[in-house]
Amino acid sequence: MSSAGPDRHLIARRVAAVTVSLVLAGGAVACGPEDAADKAGSGDKPGAAGAPQKGGTLTVLNSEPQSDFDPARLYTSGGGNVPSLVFRTLTTRNREDGAAGAKVVPDLATDTGKANADATEWTYTLKDGLKYEDGSPITSADIKYGIERSFAAELSGGAPYLRDWLVGGETYEGPYKDGGKGLDSIVVPDPKTIVFKLRKPEGEFPFVATQTQFAPVPKAKDTGVKYEEHPVSSGPYKVVKNDNDGEHLTLERNEHWDEKTDEERKAYPDKIDVRSGLDAAVINQRLTTSSGPDAAAITTDTNLGPAELAQIGDNKELAGRVGTGHFGYINYLAFNPKVAPFDNPKVRQAISYAINRTSVINAAGGSALAEPATTFLPEREAFGFAPYDHFPAGKTGDPVKAKELLKEAGFPDGLSITLTHSTAQNRQTSPEVATAVQQALAAAGITVKLEGLENNAFNEKRWDVKNTPGFFLSRWGADWPSGAPFLAPIFDGRQIVTNGSNYNHAQLNDPAVNAEIDEIAKLTDLAAAGKRWGALDKKIGEQALDVPLFHPVYKRLVGKDVKNVVISDWTGVLDISQVSVK
Repeated sequence: MSSAGPDRHLIARRVAAVTVSLVLAGGAVACGPEDAADKAGSGDKPGAAGAPQKGGTLTVLNSEPQSDFDPARLYTSGGGNVPSLVFRTLTTRNREDGAAGAKVVPDLATDTGKANADATEWTYTLKDGLKYEDGSPITSADIKYGIERSFAAELSGGAPYLRDWLVGGETYEGPYKDGGKGLDSIVVPDPKTIVFKLRKPEGEFPFVATQTQFAPVPKAKDTGVKYEEHPVSSGPYKVVKNDNDGEHLTLERNEHWDEKTDEERKAYPDKIDVRSGLDAAVINQRLTTSSGPDAAAITTDTNLGPAELAQIGDNKELAGRVGTGHFGYINYLAFNPKVAPFDNPKVRQAISYAINRTSVINAAGGSALAEPATTFLPEREAFGFAPYDHFPAGKTGDPVKAKELLKEAGFPDGLSITLTHSTAQNRQTSPEVATAVQQALAAAGITVKLEGLENNAFNEKRWDVKNTPGFFLSRWGADWPSGAPFLAPIFDGRQIVTNGSNYNHAQLNDPAVNAEIDEIAKLTDLAAAGKRWGALDKKIGEQALDVPLFHPVYKRLVGKDVKNVVISDWTGVLDISQVSVK
């Protein structure tokens, strides 16, 4: 996931492997806003006053280019941010503020899917009147083909779930090599019906159906790796320019998009001008000044930092243009119990008690940008959050309790350990946070040597099961708002990878945990599933396999003429499909 919030790839496995600027530039991940008073500083929603109107040009100022603008290659959640303006999918995220926005809703389909008794088969029916930008009808065969081409090696990069879930998906190589045979586990009995056959129960399949891989692609218009230059639009906007692999994107209205078939996207602006490759400080300065076209500008991947928030201070006009959101994300200390002394549960517990979350929060940018965490799951109902604090250390740590546990563990005189971290200045896995941990543990008699690695080397080491450090800073973000993509990749023993990127840092392979993950996966009642994810989080937490530190908070500025700012608990950032500039 991304340090910037969810916009771009933000999906569980890849997200964790990369620096999450996520969601990043055009994809979408989830977060939710605090109340209006916090967001705007005035009790109103952020953005300009007045009813939203159609027309005008919306400018998007981003750090990261919207590269790989092919629905097969994008890794998004909920359909992404900029991508969701062009690519409609079977389902999508509910485009509403707060917790309501964490729900999955129909998009091209008439509902979120009908499952068979054990959730191994899902059936979707398309709405009437769906058309591409050229006026031709969208069919279920186009969705099948769009998914199949995402299996092609040359179009890799999207979410991995279908390769794991669809019958035959693990060996399928895509339509360019299958001789026209297709994937048998995707059935299209007629132009409006599509059926998916899964290897195992997946009650959360509707969430995965929000991925851009579920966008329709007309086979006759498929140009392979060049398709990203002009993908055929099924959404309210079409691509009229794509320079330098997404560095400059220009979108204009798709005249064949019918708002009667799309309850989610408002599509107020006539034109969307996306410019990337900009320095974060420049983006925020341009949004602050809001002169010329920048008055109608937003960013989908750049947060405000501590210095910028301090400059805004008591400026009510600027504060009224700041949106606040939360994405499903956790920053934590990870233990590898295969490495001494972290194989001793009491040592892990001692460190849990010693942590000073106040100093960690300050290192992360302050309470405006980070909230203390004692649970692995984010504090959002959609994830199944259940409060717990197995090792209550208060706001500043409990070094006395930590020393007691160290003595019980056989270290009455303390011990020396190494903490591995990244040298990237991201205020998550960076030197500032590592130093705060070092200082807190020193008060408990634990000497911490800091091992700082360049970010790519850091990621390679922490995800390498053969070389995973005993103690390191880490982070994780969910591909959709649920406990499943949050807990399963980290704690399911069957997902331990010995020859690739392994995210189960503790190498936990508990049959009871694995079995509960399978049982929850059978549930299509998401509320019931959520309660069980929360209970599982609490149970795993007792083992002190990690130390939750904080959940990030996203704060982003909009231009002075931007209206209708919507921030949901799915993405945690402004939803571009709702914005008006007139």
